[in-house]
Amino acid sequence: MSSSSDQSTRLLPISSSAASSSSSQATKNTSDAQQPQDSVRAKYAWLTIYFALNLALTLYNKAVMGKFPFPYLLTGIHALCGTIGCTIFYMRGSFQLTQLTDKENLVMLLFSILYTINIAISNVSLNLVTIPFHQIVRATTPFFTVIIYAVFFSKTYSRLTYISLIPVVLGVALATFGDYYFTPLGFVLTLLGAFLAALKTVVTNRIQTSGLRLSPLELLFRMSPLALVQTLIYAYCTGEIERLEVYAGEHMGSRDVLILAVNGAIAFALNVISFTANKKTGALTMTVAANVKQILTIVLSIMFWGLAVSWLNVSGICLTLAGGAWYAKVELEAKQTRSAAPALEPLREVKAG
Repeated sequence: MSSSSDQSTRLLPISSSAASSSSSQATKNTSDAQQPQDSVRAKYAWLTIYFALNLALTLYNKAVMGKFPFPYLLTGIHALCGTIGCTIFYMRGSFQLTQLTDKENLVMLLFSILYTINIAISNVSLNLVTIPFHQIVRATTPFFTVIIYAVFFSKTYSRLTYISLIPVVLGVALATFGDYYFTPLGFVLTLLGAFLAALKTVVTNRIQTSGLRLSPLELLFRMSPLALVQTLIYAYCTGEIERLEVYAGEHMGSRDVLILAVNGAIAFALNVISFTANKKTGALTMTVAANVKQILTIVLSIMFWGLAVSWLNVSGICLTLAGGAWYAKVELEAKQTRSAAPALEPLREVKAG
C-alpha cells in the first residue's frame, strides 16, 4: 500500500504537468484555429467592398461613356487620379517606397504595358464582335487563370474547385445569350483579351505576394504614371485627343469636369481595394468574382433600366450565382483544412510522446 501510494505520489506531478501542457496546447490550437477564421472574414470583407465599388464604377462608367465617348482618355483620367491619390498617401507617410533594382523596375514597366494593352485589345475587339459573344469569351477568364498557374507556377487546385468553375462560366454564357457574331480577327482578339485579363490578375497577385512584395498603394503608385503616359499615347494614336478638343468646346462644362473627377476618384478607390482583395484572396477568386459581378450588373440593369431577359437568361443568372456560392464554399473549406493541419501537428506530437 505504501509503495503503491508513493508511486502514485511520484506520478502525480508528471500527470499534472502533462495535463497542463495539453491544456496549454489546446488553448494555443484554439487560438490558431480562430486566426484563420478571422482571416477568412477579412478576405470576404475586402471582396464585398470590391463588389460594391466595382458595380458602382461599372454603372457610373456606363453613364459617363454616354456623355464622354473617349475610352482611352477615361482610362487616362483613372490613371491620373491614381497617381494623385497615391502621391497624397505617400506624402502623408501611409507607405514607404521599396528600393527596386533595374530588373524590378523593368517588371513594373512591363506590368503597366500589360494593363494598358489589356484595355486596348478589349476595346478593339468590341468593334469586331457582338457584346454577348464578347461577354461569353471574357467569362472564360477563370479557366485561363487555372492554366496560367498550372503551366508557369506548377500550382493546382482541388477537383471540386475545378468543377465549381463550370457553372460560373456556363451561367454567364446563358445569362448573356443573344446575337452571337464575330469576325475571325475579332474572335482571336477577344480570346487574347480574356487570356491577358487572367494574366494581369495573376501578375498583380504575384507582385504583391512573392518577389517584389509591394503593398497595394505602392504598386498603384508605381504603375499609374506609366499607365497614364501609355493611355495618352493610345488616345493620340486613335484620334481621341483631337476629337476631344472639338467635343469639349461644344458639350462640356464645369459640371461634366466634376463628374469625371468623381469617376476618377471612385476608380482610384476601386484599384486600391482590387489590389488588396487580390493579395488577400488570390487571382482565381478575383476572376470568379468578376464573373459574378457581371451577373449582378445584369440584375441591376433589370431592376433600374427594365432590361428585357428571357427564361434562359434568368437561368444563367441563377446558375452563376449558385456557382459563385459553391466556389466560395469549396475554397473556404479548403482554406480551413490547410490552416487546421499545422495547428493539429503539435497535438499529435504530444499524444505520441
